[in-house]
Amino acid sequence: MAKKEEKKEQNNGASYSAKDIYVLEGLEPVRKRPGMYIGSTGVDGLHHLVWEIVDNSIDEAMAGFAKHIKVELLKNNIVAVTDDGRGIPVDVHPQTKKSALETALCTLHAGGKFGGDSYKVSGGLHGVGAAVVNALSKWMKAEVNKDGGSYIQEYKKGIPQYKVKKIGNSKTTGTKITFQPDEEIFSKIEFDRKKIIDHLRQQAFLVKGITIEIIDEREEVPLYYSFCFEGGLLSFLSYLNEFGETAQETPFYVNKEYEDIQVEATFVYDNDPETQELSFANNIYTPDGGMHLTGFRSALTRVLNDYSRENGYIKDKEENLTGDDVREGIVAIVSVKIREPQFEGQTKARLGNPPARTAVEAVVAEALKEFLQKYSSEARVIVGKCLLAAKARKAAKAAKETVLRKGPLEGLALPGKLADCTSKEPSESELFIVEGDSAGGSGKQGRDRRFQAILPLRGKILNVEKSRLDKMLINNEIKSLVIALGTAIGNDFNVEKIRYHKIVIMTDADVDGAHIRTLLLTLFYRYFREIIERGYLYIAQPPLFRVQSGKEFAYAFSDQEKDKISASMQAAKAAKKKAKEDKEEKEEKNVETSTEEGGEEKVKGVLIQRYKGLGEMNPQQLWETTMDPTTRIMKQVKIEDAQAADRLFDILMGERVEPRKHFIQSRAATVKNLDI
Repeated sequence: MAKKEEKKEQNNGASYSAKDIYVLEGLEPVRKRPGMYIGSTGVDGLHHLVWEIVDNSIDEAMAGFAKHIKVELLKNNIVAVTDDGRGIPVDVHPQTKKSALETALCTLHAGGKFGGDSYKVSGGLHGVGAAVVNALSKWMKAEVNKDGGSYIQEYKKGIPQYKVKKIGNSKTTGTKITFQPDEEIFSKIEFDRKKIIDHLRQQAFLVKGITIEIIDEREEVPLYYSFCFEGGLLSFLSYLNEFGETAQETPFYVNKEYEDIQVEATFVYDNDPETQELSFANNIYTPDGGMHLTGFRSALTRVLNDYSRENGYIKDKEENLTGDDVREGIVAIVSVKIREPQFEGQTKARLGNPPARTAVEAVVAEALKEFLQKYSSEARVIVGKCLLAAKARKAAKAAKETVLRKGPLEGLALPGKLADCTSKEPSESELFIVEGDSAGGSGKQGRDRRFQAILPLRGKILNVEKSRLDKMLINNEIKSLVIALGTAIGNDFNVEKIRYHKIVIMTDADVDGAHIRTLLLTLFYRYFREIIERGYLYIAQPPLFRVQSGKEFAYAFSDQEKDKISASMQAAKAAKKKAKEDKEEKEEKNVETSTEEGGEEKVKGVLIQRYKGLGEMNPQQLWETTMDPTTRIMKQVKIEDAQAADRLFDILMGERVEPRKHFIQSRAATVKNLDI
């Protein structure tokens, strides 16, 4: 048998022996498979390098040794992070026989976070963070002030260029890490200042009293930011609710240790029905929650049910407030400090430690009982909101049953409603949500009926930012859209049942069209977010102009493109005329045309038509410009920062006028792409 296998191996030319087992040494595994360590080699992975170095400084702050952190964005994609902590040790490591600094920065799973008392809690990548950054950097330098001396070591692609050396004396302590990401690893190297500022602001909230500076020296005039919040999570709560209208005056807050787990939580109820919950473990944001958030939710639901029943707000023994009822309108932050966090995934999206749930549930439950007893007026407001949410839930359930009891097409075969495609395969099917019956008519005639469906909307849909689900489902346009999508809505939402993998918002290029587009984006973000996250939502980009000269024509999507096409046609026409008449003509001239809404204008033989709306296009024009997969331009809707998106929707679509007015006024001078 062995001989047969050997013969077969020789026949196919493949060998498999000890020499074929590759051992990746040092930091080579990181460079071979960077995605395993930082999630991706795109924008998120690039910024993850900054987070990892900053995390080490934050760990020093949480341990009580650092008070100041400085992050510098330098030219040539260089980043420097400085702290005034204890400084990475530089003495010889007993196991590696090298400096502890070199060991920490050049060896995976080497750091002060695996045992001992150096760090009670930490947020670093289990000791691999700084080493990973080193491995993925074209160049890196470590500067340490410790024990009265200044020390330095430089690296290229994770390889030390010399031994750690002392370069002088120092009366201070701390560490400075400067690195330049390797362009061989990352698809694009461009640090996003806003992304970095938002992340560091968040860290400043989570470590009470720490000062974090950001200096961007990439511009001619350096930009400077500084954060320090003495209120900690309470300051964070105020920031999150800056544009909201609170229903309670006194926020809930607790900070207590339970079986070696530090639990800090705060919340306030807002008059807006939207829910905001942020969770952190050792200062690491956990967007997918985890055990700590589960514990908070359990405590909140149980205590509010007990209080409501004890005080006669709920009399039916079988009736209970649900988790959704008690979380409607809440703005909450949960933060735990745990000695050995177990994160699911290298990028730490979810906390998996079961003791974290027990600790948070116990601490929050006890503190919330005391809060409700001490602040009886606040308790009445909170319970009142929960009961109102329960009432709305029941009304929404009835409305949903009315809507969803119908089949996916029943009730939509009305004039001006859904014209479905013949394909039943979601992966190839497209739904165009269009504005008005005229555009709907052109879309129905111009589409490819095999895979393209048209759903016209009459007028503007409801602003869901200001409405509960029960009110939404009374709106006929929203009801039609929910049925067309096939996913249901609210608790019954199931993205796997979606009927189209491309949902295209196709509105006119005017103010009303932009408003309808914004209302639809708000609806999808609040109630169908997973559709956006899966990349199913798009915005059509119809042309603004049709430019024609003789039998030749082209479409323009901006004034600049229109002018360019027009000038090109004029030049071509002039060249033909010159050849025909054999005389000189003037050189190409720029053409100024009217941009009045609708209509057309002829300038020197070039006909320019301005499309006010989609309804002005005939079916063939709409197909070839906006719906034909081979020629159309569409923008995919993405959520880069859910927290920032939440705040923006609150500002622009919420009840309060002042934040919206301030937002518009403060950005009026720098606004770009207003029509997009």
